[in-house]
Amino acid sequence: MLNVHDIAVSFGGEVLFEGISFRLNPGDRAGLIGKNGAGKSTLLKLLAGEMRPDGGTLAMDKETSIGYLKQDLEFRQGNTVLEEAYAAFGEIRELEATLEKVNAQLAAREDYQSEAYHDLMVSLSDLTHRYELIGGYRYQGATEKVLLGLGFEREDFDRPTDTFSGGWRMRIELAKLLLQEHDLLLLDEPTNHLDIESILWLEDFLRQFPGAVLMVSHDRMFLDQVTNRTIEISLGRIYDYNKPYSEFLLLREEIRQQQLSAQKNQQREIQQAERLIERFRAKSTKASMAQSLIKKLDRMERIEVDAEDTQQMQVRFPVSRQPGKVVFELQGVSKAYGDKQVLQGVDLLIERGSKIAFVGQNGQGKTTLARILVGELGHGGTCRPGHNVQLGYFAQDQAEHLDGNLTVEDTMLEAATEATRPKVRDILGAFLFRGEEVEKPVKVLSGGERNRLALARMLLQPFNVLVMDEPTNHLDIPSKNVLKEALGNFDGTLILVSHDRDFLQGLTNMVYEFREQRIKPYLGDIDFYLEQRQVDGFREVERAAPGKDSRQAPVAEPSQDGAEAHRKRKEKRSLKNRLSSLESRIHDLEQELAEIDHQLLMNYDQTIAQPDFFDSYQARKKQLETLMEEWEVVSSRLEDHA
Repeated sequence: MLNVHDIAVSFGGEVLFEGISFRLNPGDRAGLIGKNGAGKSTLLKLLAGEMRPDGGTLAMDKETSIGYLKQDLEFRQGNTVLEEAYAAFGEIRELEATLEKVNAQLAAREDYQSEAYHDLMVSLSDLTHRYELIGGYRYQGATEKVLLGLGFEREDFDRPTDTFSGGWRMRIELAKLLLQEHDLLLLDEPTNHLDIESILWLEDFLRQFPGAVLMVSHDRMFLDQVTNRTIEISLGRIYDYNKPYSEFLLLREEIRQQQLSAQKNQQREIQQAERLIERFRAKSTKASMAQSLIKKLDRMERIEVDAEDTQQMQVRFPVSRQPGKVVFELQGVSKAYGDKQVLQGVDLLIERGSKIAFVGQNGQGKTTLARILVGELGHGGTCRPGHNVQLGYFAQDQAEHLDGNLTVEDTMLEAATEATRPKVRDILGAFLFRGEEVEKPVKVLSGGERNRLALARMLLQPFNVLVMDEPTNHLDIPSKNVLKEALGNFDGTLILVSHDRDFLQGLTNMVYEFREQRIKPYLGDIDFYLEQRQVDGFREVERAAPGKDSRQAPVAEPSQDGAEAHRKRKEKRSLKNRLSSLESRIHDLEQELAEIDHQLLMNYDQTIAQPDFFDSYQARKKQLETLMEEWEVVSSRLEDHA
C-alpha cells in the first residue's frame, strides 16, 4: 500500500531524522510515538504529500486514497456543519455545480433542433450518469446518518462550524474522513479535545477500518485499545514492532537489556583478545597468532545499544504570595450560549490550597466555569475572587494564541516582567529550549513544543491560583509525567479540567462532576470519585452520562438478598482502583531511581555533591519498598475476590 525507504528531513542544516524505512499494509493500525519535536507530525505531512523529503523515496499504489487529520483543523469561515461535511464529496459537489449551469443554459435556449442544444443534452446525460455512479443521489442521506451517529442533532446542521468547541469540530472532520472511505488514514493526535464518548466511537471505527492507519497520539489507553503496531521515532531513527504501545515499551526495554548484556560480554572478549595480542606480539613464535587475533577483532561487528532520549523538562511552579483563606466564592452562577443553558445556579466555595478536578462530558460547562473564574466570560450570579488572589490560566488553546512569527525567545521576552526578564533563558532551558533552538520561529514548532513554550511563558507572571484546561494536550508521555510531578509540588490552589485519569490520579483531593447544568462535589481524589460512581474508569462515566436530550433513568436500589453481592462488587472495584494507583506510583518511583542510578554512573562526584543526596535517595528506596509491600497486600485481597 505505502512503502517508505531511507527518507531524511533536515531543518536549517539540522537533521530531524534520516534512514527511515517502513511499509504500511491494509490492516496495520500503527501508533507513531516519540518525544515532542522528534518529527512525528513532519512524517505524517510527508506521507500526506504536504512536504517533500530531503532524501529517500515514498511509493504507493496509484489507487491508494489518503485521508489526513491534522492537529490544527482548517474550516472555511462561515460554513455550516452540513456544508463542511459535504466538503468530503469534492467531485460530487463540482458535478452539482456543473449540472446546475448546464440546466440553466438549457432553460434559457429555445433552439431545440440546433447542434449546440443537442450537445448540451448529451453533456447533461453524461454528467447525470457520472453523478449517479459516484453516489450523488445518496451522499446527503449518508452525511446526515454519520453526523447523527456522532452525536449531532438535526438543528445543529445549519449552525456555523466556528460556534462549536474543538471536540465537536474534530467530530466534523472525522465524519468527513469516514464518508470519503480512504485506504490510508493519517491521524495527528485525534483524541485532543475529544470527550470519552467521542474517543470510544473513534476506537470502534478504527478497529473495524479495513485499510491502514498511522496515528500520532500521547493517549496511552487509546493506543493500547486500537493499535497492533508501534513505530517510535527517537534520536533520528525508528524502532518498529508489531505490538501495541504498552507491550512495545516492555519489549523495547527487554531488547535493550539484552543488548547491554551482549555488549558487556563482547567487551570482555575484546579486552581478553587485546591482552593476548600484547603478550604474543613480542614473541616471534606467537606473532602469527597475534596477527590472527587482530584480524578477528577487525572483522568483529561491534554490538550497539539502542540510544535512549533521556532529556526531560524541569518544571517548578512557585507561589507568588499567600492569598486569603477563601480563594473563590460563587453564588448562583449561570451561563447560556443563545438558547443553550450550560450552567444554572452554581454555588461554589474554593479555599486556599485546594486541589480540584473538573470532570464530565464535553459541553457540560467545565471550560465555561474555568473561564468565568479567571474573568474571561460574562455570566449571571456572582463570582468573587478572594484577598491577594493572583491567577495563572492555561487555556485549552493556549498554544494556538502564540505569534508564529516571533522567535521562541521573543515570545518569552514579550510576556516577561522586569523581575523575570533575566530568567528567560533559564526557564527556556528547563523546558528543553536550548542553544540555537531559542531562535526558532514559533510557527515551525510542533504542537507539543508550542505547548511547552506556552507553559514556560506562564512562569513569567506571578500567581498563587492555577487554573489549567486540558494542559496535557499535545504533550508526550514523559512530559506529562514531569508536569504532573510539578503540579503535585505546587503549594498554591490548583483547578484542573481534564479527561485524563492517569494524569489526575494522586494530583487532586476534590472532584466536581459537571452534569445537566449543575456541579456535584466528591470529597476525595479521582479514585474515590470513580468508586462513588461505581465504575472502573472515566470511559464508563462518560458513556453512561446523559446526552443532549436524554434523561437519566432511575437507579434501582439493590435488594436485601443482593446487598452482600453489591458490597463485594463495590469492595473489589475499590481494590482495583487502589492497585492501579499503587502501580502508577511504583512505576514513577522506579523511573526516578533509574534516572538517579544513571546520573551516579555518568557523573558520580557531581551527583553525590548535591545537598542531602543520600538521604533523598534512601527515602525514595524506602518509599518504593513500602509501596511494593502495600501492592502485595492489595493484590492478595483482590485475589480473594476472584
